[in-house]
Amino acid sequence: MFNKIVVGLDGSEASENALRIACDLARKYGSEIHLVNTPHLETLAVSIGGGGAVSITPSQDELDGVGAMVLEKGCNIAKKYGQTITKTHLVHGNAADQIVHCANECGADLIVTGRRGLGNLTGVILGSTSQRVNHYAKCACLTIA
Repeated sequence: MFNKIVVGLDGSEASENALRIACDLARKYGSEIHLVNTPHLETLAVSIGGGGAVSITPSQDELDGVGAMVLEKGCNIAKKYGQTITKTHLVHGNAADQIVHCANECGADLIVTGRRGLGNLTGVILGSTSQRVNHYAKCACLTIA
């Protein structure tokens, strides 16, 4: 039923639960699993001494390093469930758009995402990644709480 499954993985507990469910489905259907991570450049404010703050902007290379660690952890989770990840995708841009693009490119039958990931306040205002994926995907979608 599902030959190829794409999982959006951001390091959150919800996305890791999505991966676990995808592994269970992959075992049942003999599916390939593709993992997608889109590291985002966000400014972090760090408090200093007497109430001041300084902004720190991580470089894209630093964010890509974190993304690679998230994908590696995903591969290890899959391994614990007896699955091998077919391919990992570390991409840049809007997470939902990149997940849908990956699903289209690899011919996925199913996209699995967590309901609440590591998105910022913008996601609350503009709509979550999982909602956008559900809206634009050309294949079945499963959102995990």
